[in-house]
Amino acid sequence: METRMMNEDTDSLGYKLENAGALVIRYGLVIVLLWVGSLKFTAYEAEGIQGLVVNSPFTSWAYKVFSVRSFAALLGVIEILLGILIATRPFAPKLSAMGSLGAIFMFLVTLSFALTTPGVWQPGYGFPFPSPFPGQFLAKDLLLLGAAIWTAGEALRAADPMTVRTTRV
Repeated sequence: METRMMNEDTDSLGYKLENAGALVIRYGLVIVLLWVGSLKFTAYEAEGIQGLVVNSPFTSWAYKVFSVRSFAALLGVIEILLGILIATRPFAPKLSAMGSLGAIFMFLVTLSFALTTPGVWQPGYGFPFPSPFPGQFLAKDLLLLGAAIWTAGEALRAADPMTVRTTRV
């Protein structure tokens, strides 16, 4: 009876949508990290993040050590590495979890820019009205943080052979 119920549940539309969503969350995060990481090697992206980096207490030191382009490239390498690690989930869930934990840290730093960068809130309106850039640009990182948290938890569960999994990723 219990086996039959499990088979019915795994055939349900809800289960299929949940698994499809899990794939989109994980590999959407991977694609975003690879894509945005690759863009860090362009001049326009390096210059685009300069105002965010220079105003943050966590990253303002960087331009004393690196040029604008070289620091952006370093960030790009980190983002690409994290994306690759997260993608290893099917065969190396512990590595995937490490990539997700790194992404959590990265997105927390990025979200802190909302508190330190001038112009985040729409002039004349203030909070809770984000400006198009950098406010709305940073807002997406809240969802990316959630994806990284979920992928970290799911990969850690997958790495533990004693854990019962409810989704296939």
